[in-house]
Amino acid sequence: MKDLVSALFRSIPSGVGSSRREHKLSHAQVDQVLDQGAAWAVAQGLGRQEDLEHIEAGGRLRGPDPRAVSDRAKERGRAQLGTLGSGNHFGEIQRVEEIFDQEAASALRLFHGQVVVSLHTGSRGLGYQVCDDHLQIMLEASRRHRIELPDKQLCCAPLGSPEADRYLGAMAAAANFAFANRQVMTDSVRRTFEQVLGRSQKDLALDVVYDVCHNVAKMETHMVGGRPRRLCVHRKGATRAYPPGHPETPAAYRQVGQPVLIPGDMGRYSYVLVGTQAAMTETFGSTCHGAGRRMSRSAAARGARGRPIVRELADRGIIVRSEGRNTLLEEIPEAYKDVAEVVDVVHGAGIARKVAKLVPMGVIKG
Repeated sequence: MKDLVSALFRSIPSGVGSSRREHKLSHAQVDQVLDQGAAWAVAQGLGRQEDLEHIEAGGRLRGPDPRAVSDRAKERGRAQLGTLGSGNHFGEIQRVEEIFDQEAASALRLFHGQVVVSLHTGSRGLGYQVCDDHLQIMLEASRRHRIELPDKQLCCAPLGSPEADRYLGAMAAAANFAFANRQVMTDSVRRTFEQVLGRSQKDLALDVVYDVCHNVAKMETHMVGGRPRRLCVHRKGATRAYPPGHPETPAAYRQVGQPVLIPGDMGRYSYVLVGTQAAMTETFGSTCHGAGRRMSRSAAARGARGRPIVRELADRGIIVRSEGRNTLLEEIPEAYKDVAEVVDVVHGAGIARKVAKLVPMGVIKG
């Protein structure tokens, strides 16, 4: 495990501003990634065609507009494809400790004792810059359209306005960059396991279970007042939980529902669930994305100062590699709610159904 974690830490750059020179994109390639998403990476030999069948929207949101992404954003993203970043982003080697729903687990190709890898990251500096670029535009649009804001971070523009159309095009492009970013990291994971364990990728069977957004706005059809309506559904810190039979649930999972990935913290456990019909009627096909914090980052860092976090986790059997100590202090397990309790609420409310519990064995962070 130490060898695997160290090798993953070398092959997947992490931390603030981390970059990957071997995948540095030309200006034309950046536009291709923004338009094509994960399919671009697969076309470069960084993945398999079947991977795309297990990614939300096939790894490409509709309607991207690379022209709406600023040169500054593109420049920030040029060398960041295949990188993890910092904060709560992570890569984890995990073990399937418990199965709650055998039928769903079989459909997701999960079994007790299996080793799995979870990756959590997004569109890196490119996506951050897209948001930053559009905040002032949206604030001005809110004023012009006389929209009262309880908080300026809720700035907005009416759908169909030039500001909204341009932002949605830029957002879809950034989401496609995120899909490509995770696809490149998936390829890195496969190559690393192959190298360290001395077994072929075919023998290792490192297949994609699912890749899903949790910070995006999407045009979707939902029932409102007894009739179908086309809505713009915003999910921030939330994830989609589509039910069995839904046309946008991947064909491989249509009998059991869309996979839902809910991470906890690096010291305890994470969960895999599937979406339900109740989510469609109660929450616009959505559920939570993670455990949620109990402590702010600064409070966690203050409380953990002086503690040997790496050794504490090693005593629990968890190997951790991190680019910076501050991130580890901010991400201590007790900074988060107990995800088991959160997942039990979600399961009890019927908006997602528990399938498997995963426990960490090795963690890389920024």
